[in-house]
Formats: sequence, structure tokens, C-alpha cells
Amino acid sequence: MDGRRRSGNIDDRRGLSSGGKLGIGGGIVGVLIVAAITLFSGGGIGDVISNVLGSGAVQQNYASSSYTPDEEDERLAVFTSQVLAGTEDVWTREFQRQGWGEYECPKLVLFSGAVNSGCGQATSQTGPFYCSADETVYIDLDFFKQMQSQIGASGDFAYAYVIAHEVGHHVQHLLGTLDKAHAAMSHMSETDANKMSVRLELQADFYAGVWAALDNEMFNSIEPGDVENAINAASKIGDDYLQRKAYGREMPDSFNHGRSEQRVRWLTKGLQTGNPNYGDTFSVNYNSL
Repeated sequence: MDGRRRSGNIDDRRGLSSGGKLGIGGGIVGVLIVAAITLFSGGGIGDVISNVLGSGAVQQNYASSSYTPDEEDERLAVFTSQVLAGTEDVWTREFQRQGWGEYECPKLVLFSGAVNSGCGQATSQTGPFYCSADETVYIDLDFFKQMQSQIGASGDFAYAYVIAHEVGHHVQHLLGTLDKAHAAMSHMSETDANKMSVRLELQADFYAGVWAALDNEMFNSIEPGDVENAINAASKIGDDYLQRKAYGREMPDSFNHGRSEQRVRWLTKGLQTGNPNYGDTFSVNYNSL
């Protein structure tokens, strides 16, 4: 990403107070907050990790004086802005090429500790998420450090995958997929709604792969080891992997992001095809995803 342009759609709120006391973790309050964010937004990679691996509800008062960025934080902030710019370049061109109309770029908010979004309040424990209400991606950069320490997934391309996944939800929003799926989910049982959520998340993984392929086509951005890092990250954020790690067993009815093998498969398909038209996760039999 050296020398790449930075996006002008970054809103840096690091060090700013969210104005409230929030608790998200293993408790009921945390589950409800994350459920609301997932329902009214695109969901995200981080809510799986934080809620499955979280150990009880946590309450913190996030004040502006509690955050001091270090050198790595600043590097990640620049990197995030460059990745977002890459998604802007790729999807702007792709929307024109596909005849989908004008691509409306999302905003991306960098925050520390807690944040107010168009989908409600959240803490860093929620993980990165996309809110369709304000067409914004929210990321606490500490999440990238936690990916390495908590699940053993690291590397800039793995971090780029996280950002591109959330932007993938924005693509779904612009194409009407997200709102249609959420409308259907509101009339479903919890188990069926979870299955619909899995379809959304796997398609966002696919779009992340498409972005990576097209970004590489435009900028020759993929280096040796990058794809392996992204695939490793995808394999470590499957519902089955995280549930076994946290509870020692799988609870398939509660899966809402997909199994590790599914996440790897759809990310890889996007990387290999570079064609957003091959990412229909909704007409495929659920057991064949």
C-alpha cells in the first residue's frame, strides 16, 4: 500500500468520548446491543469473535483522555484509509462496468473504546461493523491487534480483508440485497434468520475476495503470503471454529456468519473469479453453501 492514495471519507473519532457507559460481552445486554447492530446493519466480522470469545459483560467509561495512539496505531490508520480508497476505486469502476449505476462511497469511522452510530451505540468489543442507516463502516484499530493475539490471524492483507468485508455489506446495501434480507429475517424464526445472516456474511466474504482480485489487477497489490494470510483469517472466524474454541462444541442453529470452510470457500471464489456476478449465496441450497 506504500504510495497509495488515502480516502477522503475517513472520520477519525479516536480519543473522543461516546458520551455514555456501555457494556458488551457475554451478558444479555451485550447480546441485545450486538443483535440490534447486526439486524439494522450489515453485521460484521468482529461481533462473532468478541461475543463468542468474550468472558462476561464488561462495563467501561470511555473518556477522551484514555486513548493515546502509538506508532502502530498511526500506521494502521493510514493503511485503513488506503484500503478504503482501494475499495472506492474498485467498486466505482465495477458499478459502472456492471451497469449498476453510480457507486456511492461509504464513510469509515475510526474510533477508540466506544462510538455512537446510526445503528446505535457500540463498544470496541462489538468489532468492526457496517451500519446501513448512515452508510458507514466503524472500526476500532485495536481489533487488528486482537486478531493476532486472540485468534492468531495477522498481516496487512488479513486486515484489508476485514475492511473489504464490511464494505461488501455496503455493496449489498446499494444493490438492495441487505434491506431485502433484513426484511425477510424480521418474519423468520431465529434459526432461519441466522441462516439468512450466514448467506449475507458469505456474500460479503465473496465481495471482499472480488475487491482483492480487482485491486490487484489495478494496482498489483497482492504480495507473496497475502492470500494465505487472508485465508487463515477467514478460517479463524468461522462460527464452528470459534464455538469449539470457546465452548468445546458447535451449536449450528446459532451460526450467523458461516463455518470456516464456507468463509474460506467464498472468499477464495471471489479472489479467483474477480466477478461480483458469481456471488449468489441466496439461491444455493443452504447445506451446499
